[in-house]
Amino acid sequence: MAVREVFRTHTRTQGTRTQGTRTQGTRTRDTRTQGTRTRDARAEDAGAVPEDGRTSCAAPAGTAAAGRAAQELGLRRAEFELAVHLGLIAVVGASGGGRPRVPEEEIARLREQPGFPDALAERVRTVGTAAGAALLDIVPARFTRLARAGCFSPVTFYLNRYRAVVWLYLADELAAFAGREPELLAGRTPPGMRTMLESGADWRARNWRSQRIDRLLTRTPDPWARAAVQASALDPVQLAEVVDDPYERAYLVRVRPEPVFGRPASMAARETMGELTLADDPDEILWRRINLSLELDAAREDRPAPRPGGDGEVRSVPAARSRTTAASPPTGRGLLARLGWRGRGIG
Repeated sequence: MAVREVFRTHTRTQGTRTQGTRTQGTRTRDTRTQGTRTRDARAEDAGAVPEDGRTSCAAPAGTAAAGRAAQELGLRRAEFELAVHLGLIAVVGASGGGRPRVPEEEIARLREQPGFPDALAERVRTVGTAAGAALLDIVPARFTRLARAGCFSPVTFYLNRYRAVVWLYLADELAAFAGREPELLAGRTPPGMRTMLESGADWRARNWRSQRIDRLLTRTPDPWARAAVQASALDPVQLAEVVDDPYERAYLVRVRPEPVFGRPASMAARETMGELTLADDPDEILWRRINLSLELDAAREDRPAPRPGGDGEVRSVPAARSRTTAASPPTGRGLLARLGWRGRGIG
């Protein structure tokens, strides 16, 4: 027994020494990593982009790079990018094609808000199915049914190791849903919802697309860019049926606004996002085609799409064409004919 105790004591001592060595190594690596992050932040503040080595020589005065802004706001990079996407943090574009930057005044405004930094971090906290179910105090299966029925919408997603889409939800929105619809968290599922789910309905991707488009439109004043946002939800065949001019289609691709941050890094994630952004239900496709037609009318009245060899002059708008807005959409068979939807069913 004494031998065993001596062996155990020796093993503990050796393990402590080994752990100390590992800790020392970790501290060394952390120091090097911190130094790299500091250099990257300085490079970004100088107008450089550490990820691809490109440099922007004209960073707006009184602004901070994304990395430093996230650090000063107490947010992880993914949280910061989501906050920008949600419109919680204002950014400005850097001249010369640099990455967007955050005004110093915006950082100061956010830091002065009550409850900073926890309140800001809570507004961008996301949860998956398991954590969301725990937050609502329901089983994960019920959480998934509620999400499929469109009771709440995902705000972003990632791919797991099997390349399956994992939806993430804002914790704030789930809490608001629980306070608004407590009867859906317990008891039997309403008959209408149950019938819809049994038919295979899943509103998660559609709701994600809708919110994404709405948020892009909120910060997109240019009429051609707004039309491009609507066009991004249609596949090439659908788009060609609504926009028969190839030069206009090419221009829509050129001016299409992208998310300020948060573009997927991996090829698989980019391909998945490309698939998820396309409308896949007949009535959703029709809705996007109608909205694209309305935005396209406004864009054509603003200016024509550029053409090869054009002199850049704006064509005169025929007097018969009147500006069409969402408040007074065109009606009747004329609009459906323009959409190429004549004689089709949407059921």
